[in-house]
Amino acid sequence: MLHPHFNCVSEMPPSIKWCIRWAVCLSFILAQIPRSRGSALNCHKMCICASNIVSCSKMNLTMVPPELPNYTAVLDVSFNEITGLRAQWTKHKLPNLHNLLLSHNGLSFISSEAFIFVKQLRYLDLSSNKLRQLDEFIFEPLIHLEVLLLYNNQISQIDRTAFSGLAGLQKLYLSQNQVSRFPLELVKDKNRLDKLSLLDLSSNRIKVLPIQDLQALPAWIKNGLYFHNNTLICDCELYSLMAHWYIRRLNSAVDFKDEHTCVNPSPDKRVLRLYDLNIHMNCSTFKETDQEAYLEQTLTLSCDTKQRNMTKTWMLPGNILVPPDGNQSDTNNEIKFFNKGNILEIKSIQPEDSGVYTCFAVSEYLNETLYVVIRVHNFTINGNGETLNTAYTTLVGCLASVVLVLIYLYLTPCRCFCCPDQGKKNQHEDSIHSSMLSATPTHEDMATKAELNRHVAFIDPKDLQGQNGKLNPNGEEDVDEEAMQGKGKRKKSVADSISSVFSDTPIVV
Repeated sequence: MLHPHFNCVSEMPPSIKWCIRWAVCLSFILAQIPRSRGSALNCHKMCICASNIVSCSKMNLTMVPPELPNYTAVLDVSFNEITGLRAQWTKHKLPNLHNLLLSHNGLSFISSEAFIFVKQLRYLDLSSNKLRQLDEFIFEPLIHLEVLLLYNNQISQIDRTAFSGLAGLQKLYLSQNQVSRFPLELVKDKNRLDKLSLLDLSSNRIKVLPIQDLQALPAWIKNGLYFHNNTLICDCELYSLMAHWYIRRLNSAVDFKDEHTCVNPSPDKRVLRLYDLNIHMNCSTFKETDQEAYLEQTLTLSCDTKQRNMTKTWMLPGNILVPPDGNQSDTNNEIKFFNKGNILEIKSIQPEDSGVYTCFAVSEYLNETLYVVIRVHNFTINGNGETLNTAYTTLVGCLASVVLVLIYLYLTPCRCFCCPDQGKKNQHEDSIHSSMLSATPTHEDMATKAELNRHVAFIDPKDLQGQNGKLNPNGEEDVDEEAMQGKGKRKKSVADSISSVFSDTPIVV
């Protein structure tokens, strides 16, 4: 049934009637079709539209086109003259927009509410603009953002909370700016970005790195941590850090080896190649050290790979495999080795557990093998000092024993009954050894002799006659001149006494 309007033109010529009918029908049909809120965008004049991609690059735009189709997934407005991104740059939500390109625009201002209508963004390019600072929580609505490009700006100030909320961020490019502080909060502490695997801070103005904190980072973060072409101050700690990374073949150390430079702290301020500091500053050559352990200690070995989420298998000394999430018993059938993915736990370690432990890591894109050398000391972690104390005590005891023996042998005083005549004392003081070692009877009274202790000595059979002297080669006794004159008993020399003691035949006196 036709529209009632056609009754008004029933008497017109047939050709005119036909045109009017078609015009009315077409307008009626168009009126029934709902208009899209983004229909104002003219893809033939302002932009190029290809399916869900809207490209408005190099169109001399001073602002983002306000009416964009809801289905827009990729919006490219690079190489224009857009100097500010305000809160209402889009008048409605764009739930499907995941790529936004705003590079080469001279952009110097971004509103804190600029991204509230585009929360599904995964890729944001703000590179090659004139941004000078990043304010607090500026990117907080972008919880799904994975890649953020901010390189080639003029950024010198970054608020510590500027990247808060970016739980899914994986790659952050901040190179070619004026950043002077290493943003450690991005990779450490409670505000760190858990999924961040690439942080590019190259070609900035950073002078000092938090070396101790960087050493403690896992390898998958260090592998994507770029800071070449900065104004770092040369020192041996920096050299050791980068030498270790280079030995591990981390991308950040290997890919830009020749661009890792530092400034010599000497007055000439020369720029030196970082890997040549062992020559210019006499830094020690870096070597991987063995991991030490002590008896009965629980040891944890880390398989610190360059990628996350790799399947890891450990091999013990003796080529014994410990599968992922598996256990391995020792010779006593007690479970001792626990493979917990990234780590291998060893219970109650013993000296026989020393050796090379190998971690085989496998993923879809990378295979990696790591070696850990373990050396187990044969004492507990608190036993080293006790061992040293015992050794010291033993040494002191030995020295004391030697001193006492020497005192006994050489410093024993002469007994009083050996020297009855005090006036004759000087005649018997030729040698202390003579009084101690001589066992030959004197010419004193036998009663006094009986009181003496018994001594054992060895004499020659020729001396069994009791003579206190030695025979000359002619068989005659050597007699002291004083004894011949009756001035007293013959004085015996040290050599004679020792000779009598070490004679061949034992006698008891």
